[in-house]
Amino acid sequence: MMIHCEVRRRGTMRFAIGFIGAVAVLGLIGQSARAQTAEKPAVIPQQDPYGHVDPRPMQSFHLTNISSQSDANEVTVAVRNLIDPNVKLYLVPNQNIIVMRGSTEQIAMAQKIINELDRPKKLYRLTYTITETDSGKRVGVQHFSMVLTEGQRTVMKQGNKVPIVTGAYNNSSSQTEQQVTFIDVGMNFDATLDSYGGGVRLKSKVEQLGMAEEKSGVGPQDPIIRQTAVEGTAFLTAGKPVVIGSLDVPGSTRHLDVDVMMEPVAQ
Repeated sequence: MMIHCEVRRRGTMRFAIGFIGAVAVLGLIGQSARAQTAEKPAVIPQQDPYGHVDPRPMQSFHLTNISSQSDANEVTVAVRNLIDPNVKLYLVPNQNIIVMRGSTEQIAMAQKIINELDRPKKLYRLTYTITETDSGKRVGVQHFSMVLTEGQRTVMKQGNKVPIVTGAYNNSSSQTEQQVTFIDVGMNFDATLDSYGGGVRLKSKVEQLGMAEEKSGVGPQDPIIRQTAVEGTAFLTAGKPVVIGSLDVPGSTRHLDVDVMMEPVAQ
């Protein structure tokens, strides 16, 4: 009897140990499955305002070297025309950011195009020299320098503003008031530079306005303004001056020569 009881006890203990082991193994398997499930992030579908789901990723591109609205528009149009038309592309003008939604390959292509277009612009220094002669004798030389950014218009003025009466009207108190406009008298420069071949292309206007000694026949208060202007396009090479205008001043023995020289500015 003692032998049979011992055998039964051993069988019961083996059954209990086996049952506990199986429960422990199942518990470990359950914990592993829960851990694997927790590691995967939840996929939240992205919807537009109309409820349409778009699973494609979104990317923002900062335009770091764009300084004008027109330049940002040109980059945006270039990217839009060179990639798939189904790609969504928007420009945020006040932040110089292009927002895009498309595939990974399309985003990489857009990044490459933007890197090619969004580059620092070159700076140039323009020096205008106006030489005045009277009866073949040099009587004055003036130099005017300005720094320009490639592709952007730059205006420089030096002189005075002269008031000119252009009309009159009666106010609510039946008093006569005069309408006055102002004219810039002196030197006016308007220039735009673009890279062209081994040099640059200059579009410029140089204007000199001055007061004449004689009076106008329209009214004693109306002055006569003398004007000398040179406007056109010239191709410049660094360090080499180019004459863009040469003229005689009407009614006098004076002569004016206008030349300009371009030099790159190191950044």
